[in-house]
Amino acid sequence: MTKYTYLLIDFFSISVPFLVSFHPKSGLYKHWYALLPAIIVTSLFYLVWDSWFTSMGVWGFNSTYITGIHVGNMPLEEILFFVCIPYACVFTFDCLIRVIPENVLSKSSPFISYTLIGLCIIIAAIYRNNYYTASAFGLLALLIFAAYYKKVRWLGRFYIIYIILLIPFTIVNGLLTGTCLDAPVVWYNPDHIIGARILTIPIEDVFYGMGLLLINTWIYQRLRYGKNHSASAIAG
Repeated sequence: MTKYTYLLIDFFSISVPFLVSFHPKSGLYKHWYALLPAIIVTSLFYLVWDSWFTSMGVWGFNSTYITGIHVGNMPLEEILFFVCIPYACVFTFDCLIRVIPENVLSKSSPFISYTLIGLCIIIAAIYRNNYYTASAFGLLALLIFAAYYKKVRWLGRFYIIYIILLIPFTIVNGLLTGTCLDAPVVWYNPDHIIGARILTIPIEDVFYGMGLLLINTWIYQRLRYGKNHSASAIAG
């Protein structure tokens, strides 16, 4: 049963959001035409990155907790991660953005964006030889800059929702990195991370996950609402 640990984490992460997607108040299933391409495009990018770093030993997978089914050097469970987690996160975003006022953080959103961009650039520069640190922080800086430059109107609400998502994030990533387990499901090379952790979770995962959700959400909103994926359209 232990070898199904990562698979079960994937399953339980998506099971409730998937089932509730069919509830009339959610109706997310009606918008799979926008969500599935977002997940596919983003997961392809992240899986290439994932496979590359796995081959370099930046991170790896504990054979005790996976089924042993691989596509290339990627465990099946890791591939499913990039489907299950984005689905659950975009589902949460889709639900919460309807109840969070459009103008929330409207004044402070630019300050938050500038702060995050600056922070990410500084950390990526300082730890430029740590491959995971530099790439995770560098990519997020680029994504936030692009979102701010393109005047993405839901960015302020995205920041709030991501803070809320850090609760399930801590549970899922905590399990994957060894919280409550004898060993981590996913291990990280200490030469390529800062070393700061939330429980057992490398701090890089917080910013890596933020970039993952931002790309998924951006593509989803763009495909669902078109060029004018404005807050009013989302609220409607």
